[in-house]
Amino acid sequence: MAINEQEIQNIVRSVLQGMNAAPKTESSPAPATGLLASYKDKKMLGIFDDIEVAIAAAKKAQKEIQPMPLEFREKIIANIRKKTLENAKLFAELGVEETGMGNVGHKILKHQLVAEKTPGTEDLSTIAWSGDRGLTLVEQGPFGVIGAVCPSTNPSETVICNTMGMLAAGNTVVFAPHPSAKTVSNLAIDMINRASIEVGGPENIAVAVKEPTMEVSKIIFGHKDISLLCATGGPGVVTTVLSSGKRAMGAGAGNPPVLVDETANIAKAAEDIVNGCTFDNNLPCIAEKEVIAVDMIADELIYYMEQNGCYKASKEEVDKLVKTVLVEKNGSYTVSRKCVGRSAKVILGMIGVNVGDDVRCIIFEGEKEHPLIWEELMMPILGIVRVKDVDEGIETAVILEHGNRHSAHMHSTNVQNLTRYGKALDTAIFVKNGPSYSALGFGGEGYPTFTICSRTGEGLTSAKSFTKSRRCVMVDSLCIR
Repeated sequence: MAINEQEIQNIVRSVLQGMNAAPKTESSPAPATGLLASYKDKKMLGIFDDIEVAIAAAKKAQKEIQPMPLEFREKIIANIRKKTLENAKLFAELGVEETGMGNVGHKILKHQLVAEKTPGTEDLSTIAWSGDRGLTLVEQGPFGVIGAVCPSTNPSETVICNTMGMLAAGNTVVFAPHPSAKTVSNLAIDMINRASIEVGGPENIAVAVKEPTMEVSKIIFGHKDISLLCATGGPGVVTTVLSSGKRAMGAGAGNPPVLVDETANIAKAAEDIVNGCTFDNNLPCIAEKEVIAVDMIADELIYYMEQNGCYKASKEEVDKLVKTVLVEKNGSYTVSRKCVGRSAKVILGMIGVNVGDDVRCIIFEGEKEHPLIWEELMMPILGIVRVKDVDEGIETAVILEHGNRHSAHMHSTNVQNLTRYGKALDTAIFVKNGPSYSALGFGGEGYPTFTICSRTGEGLTSAKSFTKSRRCVMVDSLCIR
């Protein structure tokens, strides 16, 4: 079941225009489906009671994977792609039910994207030098067993995407899923192992324990048989992984600003910003989190944003939002778990504002220091900061991005402004004149990933990110020039 680029774009557009706004795609849990209950006690392949047993199983599987021809690894990956497409709806519904976050329709799209566009063994390459003194090759080899931390925001998507890349490189993986997404994460691991067995591959190419805990994660981080750590999550877990003493990759937080200058196509910019911000209820770390608008076009931008499903909150409503979606302690704020990944309609309902299904995003104007602008919310709330010109806009964006070097976006037809903005922000992802999700291959070029390692420099990870270089030298042979 192949989905071409045009079909993906069509699906994206239909979903984002609200054509799939059925109750089942709401961001609140859906216990009536009974999905979570039906899978909680299911015996799943690759899922163990003891982490030591799980790591040993992954180590054994890696010894079978490493000598396999790339062609056979690709055969396993092809079946994982097939199974992901077949189970995209199940993973999406179960993910929303278990975590209470996101949008079923959008999560289906993310699984389809992972299945179709995640690089496999074609991502690996060999460099060769041939001359009078022989032949030298630089190959990309596996690390062995990788320990990987996964988030609750994109649980099964991250498990599947990472496994395909890690497997292509010849590794196996021990996952530490987020406890609030353990069932859907473990179900994805089960699917991966069944896909491998079906085509003659080994079991336990991906493993986890039934009940993930911090103690389990600590064992993974320090285990002698784990050669590489990969953390996708908040700053705390990333810092812990990077302090482990092992080779580590960290995909941490972002607070992506989007700057709109006076040369932009304002109507298109408004549509793109709203579509990007509301995709999966703003759970993607690359999504637009705040808007910086040059003053002379700010009113026009707000007008078009309202035409694209935005509700402009009053000062009183914004004050209520602060008290609802943020938790204040000792003068600092943290985001309320109950609001993360919820829809604009649900969040507005929490403060007593009833709106229709056509409202996708909450907007308001504020200073850059406003807590709903300063903090990364991961919900469809967009604060708009007015600036006098593009220079002030760039300065403001740098401040609001908090030095994460993760993602930034801009709408402009001035190449110099785009260039200056890109250099100043210095992020792993920079989207120009499009919605944020185009960086993941939706309506844009390139491959998807849900592990964006801006902090450690790998950027958008793929199979080659999970390899180490090996130089092989043959002296005075194999040169027949």
